[in-house]
Amino acid sequence: MDHLVFRIVFAVAVLLTVCFESRTILADSPLTVGSNPPAIEPAHFPDRAHALVWRNWHLVEPATIAEVLSTEEANVHGLAESMGLPAARPIPNDYHERMYITILRRNWHLVPYEQLLTLLDFTEDELAFALYEDDFLFIKLGSLKPAVEAVRYREPDAAARRRAAEIRKLVERHFGKALHEPAEPRFHFIEQLSDETTAPPPPDDPAAHRADGLRFIYSYFALFGDPLAHADRDPFPDGLLARLADTGVNGVWLHIVLRDLAPGGEQFPEFGAGHEERLDNLNNLVQRANRYGIAIYLYMNEPRAMPESFFESHPELAGAPGHGGRAMCTSTPQVRQWLGDALTHVFREVPDLGGVFTITASENLTNCASHSNKNACPRCADRSEADIIAEVNTVIEQGVHRGNPEARVIAWDWGWNGHGDASDHIAKLPDNIHLMSVSEWSLPIKRGGIETAVGEYSLSAVGPGPRAQRHWKLAQERGLKTIAKVQFNNTWELAALPYLPVMDLVAEHNANLARAGIDGTMLSWTLGGYPSPNLRIAQRFAQEPDADVDTVLDDLADERYGVTAGPAMRQAWTHFSEGFRSYPYHIQVTYNGPQQMGPANPLYAKSTGYRATMTGIPYDALDAWRGPYPPDVFRHQFEQVAEGFALGLSVMRRNLDSVPTEKKADAQSDLRIAEAAFLHFRSVADQVEFITLRDAVLTGDASDAQRQNLDRVIDAEIAAAVRLFELTQADARIGFEAANQYFYTPLDLVEKVITAEYARDQLTP
Repeated sequence: MDHLVFRIVFAVAVLLTVCFESRTILADSPLTVGSNPPAIEPAHFPDRAHALVWRNWHLVEPATIAEVLSTEEANVHGLAESMGLPAARPIPNDYHERMYITILRRNWHLVPYEQLLTLLDFTEDELAFALYEDDFLFIKLGSLKPAVEAVRYREPDAAARRRAAEIRKLVERHFGKALHEPAEPRFHFIEQLSDETTAPPPPDDPAAHRADGLRFIYSYFALFGDPLAHADRDPFPDGLLARLADTGVNGVWLHIVLRDLAPGGEQFPEFGAGHEERLDNLNNLVQRANRYGIAIYLYMNEPRAMPESFFESHPELAGAPGHGGRAMCTSTPQVRQWLGDALTHVFREVPDLGGVFTITASENLTNCASHSNKNACPRCADRSEADIIAEVNTVIEQGVHRGNPEARVIAWDWGWNGHGDASDHIAKLPDNIHLMSVSEWSLPIKRGGIETAVGEYSLSAVGPGPRAQRHWKLAQERGLKTIAKVQFNNTWELAALPYLPVMDLVAEHNANLARAGIDGTMLSWTLGGYPSPNLRIAQRFAQEPDADVDTVLDDLADERYGVTAGPAMRQAWTHFSEGFRSYPYHIQVTYNGPQQMGPANPLYAKSTGYRATMTGIPYDALDAWRGPYPPDVFRHQFEQVAEGFALGLSVMRRNLDSVPTEKKADAQSDLRIAEAAFLHFRSVADQVEFITLRDAVLTGDASDAQRQNLDRVIDAEIAAAVRLFELTQADARIGFEAANQYFYTPLDLVEKVITAEYARDQLTP
């Protein structure tokens, strides 16, 4: 195994072990306490009650905030007004589902579980389910709940009133009337993308579109957990399907749990509750999608682990333990029988389903080898990982094809042999299956003099890499079709924007894939599902594999901006792309860095002592952010990325007036996204410098020049937060990603300014 990949896999395994072995439970509660160091005090606010009002304003009803604080609603409004917050407004009903991760993150250090439940309107079981089943949410929050006492309202004393007045003056000075002006509502993009009246027409020949080389993607705004449980939670409304089809997409995928989609039969009567409704909703979605030449694919991470209580009735099926309970051991014939029969049932009941893709060595605990713990199962200990995983894929393939022989079954090599050479796994796969690999995985790169390799998704590094090429070659020699897993809109390099306009990199990657002779692409994980101009590049190369990169980009620029502005705008894409090639890529950077928060990440006047969490809360954990890059190199690389975006923005702004009226909205949209990206990248560099200078001040080692630089960096962070506030007010897409919901909202950028001025007062009095 590659040494870098081994270290990554080992670190993740240790994290999971620590997280779940240290788990303790509150009395009569499913919620984890575990290791809970003291919470970070919001010292820039008068007290935690003021902080609670601020951070939940426009996200939670004031009456609910009052209930949490055990006070009258009028007192909540009074605290808000004292700090200069805008007037309250009604909270949309869908915030309960679409904002709960955002609400959890901002209150994690403010209140204990009991008050979180009130803010979220969750039961203990609902919150526990979200924390442990919703895409690693507890890990994203740090695998611990900070210790904090309940916060209650008390009449502000003179010091609290004085600090609230100072905050109000700060807000007025930096934001003026902008804080009180109308903004685009959060999630307005759902309404826009769902609007059929403004959507392009369906393909003239939907069947031909569907057959034109697989290109499938996730919804930009789907709820991840159980999207088929309720018909009103449509992950793919017709307007979105039309827009995706227009950008060349001919497949979309859904997260499902198989035991909720199919009956368990006599063997597992506890399975299948509500499956009829889910299958009806799936059938309706499949029929609607067919009109646009789009097939539906199911995410198959099965069979899911079950709690220990399940095995009281089925002790003979108990497999390896891990996160989520214990595996239903696939070395037992009963489990394999159910898995295959359940899929046959689904594909017979929904005959036009496009197929499935499997994850068999990662994500949720499934088979006993899925989390590298097969030795804990007496049946699997003496079997090879390749045998176990190939067997699971074979059972899935047979079950699907009994229901529909034409459906695609895609086996993803994610995690096989610790992301190393999986030749044995590929050799044991069934014949009627496709093999999918992450295109750029293991690609060697050198940034800022530091040599490393791609260990996740990357736009800044153009694939394919050696692992994918080796695996595709082995599969092709066997006669299997091959799929490239790619991210052409965004990656964890920056996921808080719907797409990054690095078109040159996207086009180069597509040209390389065309030469590799693959049979299709999976265009996104939960991030990257926006119907963007980036996807048109993949569409063009699918139709013309021998197309020239420059010709494709020139044509796309003319189409998007008009023939007058097109050539110059095309040069802006090149500047963005060249800058992005300097990104200090490493898996630790992508998961732990502050780039998702950008200017919204607070400035801390003293070290928090907390370690950054996986795409969740970056804190001020510079050593966790930077991976193998020294701090000065890390900062310099982000400065280079920002410089490339600054050059491209200058070109776009100079040529915006040359864009025809009918194309102006798209050009302005691209300009907003590009500027937001610039602000994120520039802010990371400035935050690194701030932490370095702050620590020098706190240790008494700072020179006069360093203190002046600290003041300059604080000014730069304030300016970035104010400008990003203006952009987020105008564009609700900024700050959003489906699996993390909103990384930040406009008021977080206002709070950033408050933290910055507080840090200035503390560090440069």
